[in-house]
Amino acid sequence: MFNNSRRGFMRASAGATLAALAGNQARLLAGPKIEPRADSVILLWMAGGMAQTETFDPKKFTPYETGLASDKVLSTFPSIDTVVDNIKISQGLENIAKIMDRGTLIRSHRVGDLGFILHSRHQYHWHTGYAPPQSVAAPHMGAVISRTLGPRNPDLPAFVDIGQNIEIGGESDGLKAFHTAGFLGSEHGPFFITDPRDAASSTRPSEYVGATRFASRYQLYKQLVEASSFQQESLRRSIDNAHRLLNSQAAKAFDLSLEPQKSFDKYNTGRFGQGCLLARRLVEQGARFVEVTSEYIPFRYWDTHENGHTRAAGMKQSIDMPVAQLIRDLEERGLLNRTLVILASEFGRDMICEGKPGQEVKNQVDQPPVMTEPKHYGMHRHFTEAGSVLLFGGGMKRGFLYGKTAEERPCRILENPVTIEDLHATIYHALGIAADTAYDVEKRPFYVTKDGKGKAVMPLFA
Repeated sequence: MFNNSRRGFMRASAGATLAALAGNQARLLAGPKIEPRADSVILLWMAGGMAQTETFDPKKFTPYETGLASDKVLSTFPSIDTVVDNIKISQGLENIAKIMDRGTLIRSHRVGDLGFILHSRHQYHWHTGYAPPQSVAAPHMGAVISRTLGPRNPDLPAFVDIGQNIEIGGESDGLKAFHTAGFLGSEHGPFFITDPRDAASSTRPSEYVGATRFASRYQLYKQLVEASSFQQESLRRSIDNAHRLLNSQAAKAFDLSLEPQKSFDKYNTGRFGQGCLLARRLVEQGARFVEVTSEYIPFRYWDTHENGHTRAAGMKQSIDMPVAQLIRDLEERGLLNRTLVILASEFGRDMICEGKPGQEVKNQVDQPPVMTEPKHYGMHRHFTEAGSVLLFGGGMKRGFLYGKTAEERPCRILENPVTIEDLHATIYHALGIAADTAYDVEKRPFYVTKDGKGKAVMPLFA
């Protein structure tokens, strides 16, 4: 459904949200005025559950050997120094280590307790700020920012989502549920780019249709919308936005073939790396919110239910260089201060605990007490007590470490927990959006943070 075929370019902009929309255009109930520190957001989404102890919160390293007790393993990689004296991260992230002086590292991110753990439910909670199910279709954070602030460049989609194939089976319906603008309307939904190398085809009509036939189709589509009462105004604006993009110079931002080869090569670790490059190009042209995902597919990528060490090593190779290059490029272009870059995941991982200490849930992985083969070596279970978040730019402190977790299992948060509500409040605050900003939906307020009670973590700001 959400692909980069030339025939599907309109669907990429407008069709993604039809099933989730309800009611009329939501009315903004503005909160107190806040001076914005950022104009754009890039969310680097580590889909599948990035193990904090294998990345940005390393613990004691224990090398693999047959007969090793599972409960003795905290990290399967040694820690390495960064350019900040008091911050160490995991081996395999050497390039990110060199740019840690530009960012803030949160080690005490605590996600919600949602019962039996499903990735799609936790990703929904993280992206919308609300635990499913909800009585209304909660909008993705990117849609909230699009609706509240509007586009920076009217020729570009305000919200672009890069790298996630929605038609994956398994939890695909859950993924679709939060990849929408919900009650905010189609025009604020994500413009989907599954494969960054094919992004340019999403911004031009099919060569097989021809200009005359395409113009006719465009008019027929508008007439179809006119005949419907379902979010009519929002759908019409969504179609017009998509059509305007086709005729805009800004569409060149989607064409990675226009990037100098030397620059392209620095990002070319695969789809995620190319997505980081595309995100930089889009922000340069005025995109408001861009999400780049490592893609969630059950039992692949960061979803390390076996061969955790080997898979984490591969994932770090895919993100290390492009993330570091993205920060350098934004800084060199004078964009980092006004662009908030966030690297996050739906939860962390632990070898032993499923859920969090004192509130464990049913195990989903059969981790043997003693390892008999390398596939047992790694962080296999879903750990909701603690995870790591990286923040760059957007008014955040540089070379700053926030929060602390225990050095021995269970690696619970010891200092400065940051909930999803408070992390969202921090992100919105950077953009000048108050945490109690709300939209009037069915004659009641729907807040951008749950019940409007999120608290921005002010110590993170410079």
